[in-house]
Amino acid sequence: MHLMIPFASALDPHFEGALRELELPNLSRLLGLLAPAGEVGDADETTPLPPHERFLAQCRGITDENPPLAAWRLRATGHEPGGAAWALLTPAHFAVGTEGVTALGPATLDLSEDESRAFLEALAVALFPADQGWRSAWLSPGEWAIAHDDLDGLEAASIDRVLNRGVETWYPRARRLRTLLNEVQMLLHDHPLNQTREARRQRPLNAVWISGCGRDRGSALPSDLIVDDRLRGPMTSGDLYTWSEAWKALDAGPLAQALAAVQAGSPVSLTLAGERQARTWTRRDASGWQRLKERFAPTRVSVATALEDL
Repeated sequence: MHLMIPFASALDPHFEGALRELELPNLSRLLGLLAPAGEVGDADETTPLPPHERFLAQCRGITDENPPLAAWRLRATGHEPGGAAWALLTPAHFAVGTEGVTALGPATLDLSEDESRAFLEALAVALFPADQGWRSAWLSPGEWAIAHDDLDGLEAASIDRVLNRGVETWYPRARRLRTLLNEVQMLLHDHPLNQTREARRQRPLNAVWISGCGRDRGSALPSDLIVDDRLRGPMTSGDLYTWSEAWKALDAGPLAQALAAVQAGSPVSLTLAGERQARTWTRRDASGWQRLKERFAPTRVSVATALEDL
């Protein structure tokens, strides 16, 4: 069993403070039974890919900076990527404020399936026509994909870096992507679909984010890997309370199960990812006396200390 938890820590001082206040007894005991076994990431929160995506790419055998996240996402949702160069499109609302433009994600738009499909169709007809070599795929109300040879190898920041943050920092360098993003914004401005939304007093879908470009490659994820991403939604929307409650649920559920597995002698690994690094812990070697001591006087580790540099 290898449990992987993205968004386990954050640089935002409010989230850091919440983590110090959280009571996570099962995680504390589990870390006391495990030993650090490696890290992914270079302690830099400004890289285009967050550590959890780099870790998962390495699990697939991909170590470069442009893993084909879109193609993998297509496979995960039952689509066949084939040999095309795919990219993810995330519908968004770019909110203009006094300090810049902030990307608000699909959760803030509350798109219905019909509405989401209508927006993608409008974009496909105007900007991604089949007769010019484009393909499009609807994956969910908050996630679409497009394919074209022009997208192959283009570097773009992950949507997980961009949500609820200033867009300027993460805007792509590739001219092709910048052009596409601008064309989408112009098309969506005052679009009839958005006029309908505004009449209902809903946020307009006024932008998309393009990421994960490339052709399908790499292997499948290990069969024993469990990725629990319940912290993602509240973290990327800045919902501190829900993030804290999700941590408590993780501690009471998957982490309690992992602790029980370790205590039963089963092989267990744990990977926790923040904004700068993903760190893995595995069962440390221990003598019979040490294991007996662990059973009756378990070591507890400060969770906040263990996660503060992630």
